[in-house]
Amino acid sequence: MTLPLALLQLVSPALPVGAFSYAEGLEVLVQAGELRDGATLKAWLEAELQFGLLAVEAAALGPMQQAFKTSNMEQLLDLNGWLIAQREAPEIRAQQWQMAGSLLQLLAAMGWPLTEQCQGLKLTGLGWTAAWAWAGHCLDLAATDLVEAYLYGWLANQISAAVRLIPLGATEGQCLQLQLAPLISSQANYLISQDPRQMFSSGVGAGLAQLQHGALYSRLFRS
Repeated sequence: MTLPLALLQLVSPALPVGAFSYAEGLEVLVQAGELRDGATLKAWLEAELQFGLLAVEAAALGPMQQAFKTSNMEQLLDLNGWLIAQREAPEIRAQQWQMAGSLLQLLAAMGWPLTEQCQGLKLTGLGWTAAWAWAGHCLDLAATDLVEAYLYGWLANQISAAVRLIPLGATEGQCLQLQLAPLISSQANYLISQDPRQMFSSGVGAGLAQLQHGALYSRLFRS
């Protein structure tokens, strides 16, 4: 199967959505000594990919993409609000809205503005997952590819942040990303058939770390 070139653009680190400025709690974990090296980082990332809120969000991509396709705004807004409510930390909610707004602005500049029926959604605070689903709809991406890319993009950003926070070289970071590729693929195949509302997140540690970020004495990242 040929990988859609549009998908490569969507997961590119050059995508101007500001993802590089967020660490999603990693900074707290590093300062607490819980993430010390590649091994501890890998264990953390594996847990988040399998049991964190990330998996719930990824499972919501298919229904959200379908809602855009069928103009089912009620379903879209319901899922969007539900996902945003799962984020305990104000910094993470702000991240969701900021990155979503940047992606929607980019897509509009590329020729895919929100349709007239969707225009009012900007005022309701579409989150990153919903904006990603809109991108998948605009670029006509298969749902499985979209979910896999969503997980991959999150992982790439987390490893990028970790390279700047812990003794983890760029080469080791790339090796770690390759090692976790099979897990991303298997998770995508699993999540595509799941109802996000029937899932749960075990990412309590991630939530607590994200809540504590604002109290750090010094910070490199915005979350």
